[in-house]
Amino acid sequence: MTDRRRYPSDLSDARWALVEPTLTAWRRARTERALAFGRPPEHELRDLLDAILYVDRTGIPWRYLPHDYPPWETVYAYFARWQKEGVFEQLNGLLRRLVRTAEGRGPEPTACIVDSQSVKTSTNVPTSSQGVDVGKKIVGRKRSIVTDTIGLLLMILVTAASVQDGAAGKQLLTAVATEHPAIRKAWTDMGYKNAVVEHGATLGIDVEIVRRDPATRGFVVQPRRWVVERTFGWLMNHRRLARDYEALPARSEAMVHVAMISLMTRRLTGESTPTWRGT
Repeated sequence: MTDRRRYPSDLSDARWALVEPTLTAWRRARTERALAFGRPPEHELRDLLDAILYVDRTGIPWRYLPHDYPPWETVYAYFARWQKEGVFEQLNGLLRRLVRTAEGRGPEPTACIVDSQSVKTSTNVPTSSQGVDVGKKIVGRKRSIVTDTIGLLLMILVTAASVQDGAAGKQLLTAVATEHPAIRKAWTDMGYKNAVVEHGATLGIDVEIVRRDPATRGFVVQPRRWVVERTFGWLMNHRRLARDYEALPARSEAMVHVAMISLMTRRLTGESTPTWRGT
């Protein structure tokens, strides 16, 4: 790590120790493959990850990175490479298992919650990957996520906002059944309807729709569903996720993984980071 000013979003020594083995192994494997064709890496992995966390937390454009980080072109190149090679997903899975174990749970979940969030997009997002969520009157993209019962991310799918919850839900359940075969129960809201329930049954997953009591008025916490809503609240502490700024849906998914990596490393070390709302 270079000698520079530390930012609130930067990793502490304890948090860096949680992710360093994975990133070091990635660099070692890549360096061995490219040794005959390239030069040794110039920048520390910790500085590169800190820069990505800074963008995710503050919401700035890549070109506006402070100059005491590595050049923005290099940082973005590493972000794109880690996204393409699944490094963020790997770190998310590793940290999730550590958090679950630390809280006295099994490393793999047996139940999950599915929900979606529509967000507006920035002007640089191609219109081909956008849509209109008629119900919420939002033009942009939709983040469909699956969490475990303590709100940790299992799966994410970013689509146009016009994609129906049922279509995204079936795709997510298929991925969940493959990546997390121990899951046998899932909770959703009424937007996922019978098609998702039937699809879950073919996968051996009992999908239960949590229905709102029609007699209630105003905001009421819904059983089970409040967990995934809280996860969306956690994500909104990262300004880069308050709107979708990424040209590619896969990069939007990576930004969510980065936010969860930040959250879980803090959860494991008992640290906190000031929110951008100033509270």
